[in-house]
Amino acid sequence: MNPMTHEPRTLVVIGAQWGDEGKGKIVDLLAERSDVIVRFQGGNNAGHTLVVDGVKTVLHLVPSGVLHRGKTCVIGNGVVVDPVVLLEEIEALRARGFLERDEELRISEQAHVILPYHKAIDLARERLRGLGKIGTTGRGIGPAYEDKMARIGIRTVDLLEEETFRDKLTTTLQEKNAYLRSILGEEALRFDDIFDSYRRIAERLRPHVEDTSRFLDREIRAGKRVLFEGAQGSMLDVDHGTYPFVTSSTCIAGGVPAGAGVAPCLLGRALGITKAYTTRVGSGPFPTELDGELGDRLRRDGDEYGATTGRPRRCGCFDAVVVRHAARLSGLSGLAITKLDVLAGIDPLRICVAYDVAGERIEHVPASAAKLAAAKPVYEDLPGFGKLPDVKKLEDLPATARRYLERLCELTGVAVQIISVGAERDRTLVIEEPLA
Repeated sequence: MNPMTHEPRTLVVIGAQWGDEGKGKIVDLLAERSDVIVRFQGGNNAGHTLVVDGVKTVLHLVPSGVLHRGKTCVIGNGVVVDPVVLLEEIEALRARGFLERDEELRISEQAHVILPYHKAIDLARERLRGLGKIGTTGRGIGPAYEDKMARIGIRTVDLLEEETFRDKLTTTLQEKNAYLRSILGEEALRFDDIFDSYRRIAERLRPHVEDTSRFLDREIRAGKRVLFEGAQGSMLDVDHGTYPFVTSSTCIAGGVPAGAGVAPCLLGRALGITKAYTTRVGSGPFPTELDGELGDRLRRDGDEYGATTGRPRRCGCFDAVVVRHAARLSGLSGLAITKLDVLAGIDPLRICVAYDVAGERIEHVPASAAKLAAAKPVYEDLPGFGKLPDVKKLEDLPATARRYLERLCELTGVAVQIISVGAERDRTLVIEEPLA
């Protein structure tokens, strides 16, 4: 291991709300300045949407930097990988001229694999919950992470070793089929169907699988720019989000060392992505949610439908309490504000600065889901702005739009480094370079 002779040139990009903040676009922008782009958690329950030259691309597992030539994309050990989805994504990208070389995509040999029984269990459980649904995507993410923690998971390295895969699948499938039949009332899955199809897929993925932890350590120590791309958002973090309405992985910057196999001392800055308003998908507390005409307008103008599921997103006013929470947890050095253009024509613009819980003003996110569900937002109103002009620099924004952004900085304690005013790659203002 070579000693460090320079500051690490790394940046962690995380969602500062409930996911869907526009991380894909920002990562795509920053990838041009990077050498390596890394996914470190989550699975294909996350969808990052990119619009480049009018062409829309939705990525679920491959890092968003893939649309830039000559970059290396890494799927870290903290990701749970659906081999079927990943192979489809690789083939679709190759058909468009991307990922021409195997080494452009590297998959951790320690990443756990999502198998058909994970998806069957996920869907059946959600059906049985009825009105108590968590809002899972049904992609098998949670059950795969459960198996990882129960030490019965199957990793990509196991998938590549035929006898290891056979032995592990034989044992695990017996247990899963008993659970599916007896508890969930579902049909059992056939061993041969899973074994044969996943062995074929494994061979096609084999050229991409390696020890990505060692690769990343070498690249960072060599002075390469490495970008870590988070999925979901801080409020969906399994420890620090709105539990139990969360995902099954660590979405904050602290998830990078474990999820990518990188020493904490090799991490530099952290950029939080947040919309100029707030959205969330699925169930769970959402203090600033707007149920009426304004919420519908934000959904329509912001095209607020899940990239993975197509589900309509719940929309609400900007919640500074939530973004402050995310900033503290990840030590954010900057913010990227997306979809500022969607707020055009709304007056006044409301910002939640605190919560009222049973008559008590609090300025933090309570751990109690019941308290958060009962929280009433304390709003501060600012004047709105009209349709944004062709914006090339910060000064091109209307004075009221600039004041809105300044107030977000004041309330969250984090400087705005990037502003997105449209879906296209070139509709972005970089106020301060986040990546060293």
